[in-house]
Amino acid sequence: MSTDRTRAVSGDRAAQVPAQTHEPTPGQTVGPFFAFGLDSVKKHEVAFPHSPGAIVLGGVVRDGAGSPIPDAVVEIFAADSDGSVPRERGSFHRDDHTFTGFGRAFTTDEGHYEFWTRNPGSVSGEAPFFAVVVFARGLPDKLHTRIYLPENEAALAADPLLASLSPEARGTLVATRTPAGHLTHDIRLQGERETVFIAY
Repeated sequence: MSTDRTRAVSGDRAAQVPAQTHEPTPGQTVGPFFAFGLDSVKKHEVAFPHSPGAIVLGGVVRDGAGSPIPDAVVEIFAADSDGSVPRERGSFHRDDHTFTGFGRAFTTDEGHYEFWTRNPGSVSGEAPFFAVVVFARGLPDKLHTRIYLPENEAALAADPLLASLSPEARGTLVATRTPAGHLTHDIRLQGERETVFIAY
C-alpha cells in the first residue's frame, strides 16, 4: 500500500516537471586546484640560485583586460647552456646541483612568476628558447608558447616560427634582458599584445 502511494506521489511530481525547453549550458572548468599534485619543493629552481650561470626568468601573467592572474601556473623546459638536452632525474626532488631543464612556478597575488634557470643554448642551430606551458583559470586546456632569448638577431630572424609572424606578434615571444643579465617576459592570455600560442 505504501509502495503504491510512493509511486503515485512520485508520478504526480514527475507530471508537474515542465518539459525541457533550453539546451544545457556547456561545462565549466573547475578550480583551479593547482596545488593538488603540482606542488613540489623548489619547483621553480631549475638551476641552483646564484650558482655559476644561473639567471632569473620572471614576468607577469595577464588576462584579456591586462589584469594580473593570481592563480596561474607556468612550466618551462629548455636545453642547458651548451645546447644539451637534459635527461637527468630530479625535477620533483631538487638536489641543488642537477640541471633537469624543467621547472614549475605558481603566480603570486600580483600575477608574477619566477624561475632560477640558465640561458638555454641552441640544440641544433635554432634560436635558443624556453618551451612554456601555461595553466590558468577559465582555460579548458593548457596553452603552449615559447620564450626566446633576445641576443642573436640572425638566429631569431631565421627561426621558422618567428619568421611566420608579424613583427608585433614576434615581440610577444622574445624576452627582455635586464642590466643584471636576467630575463623578463610577460605572458598575456588575450587582448592587446596577446602572446602567440602554439597549437599541437
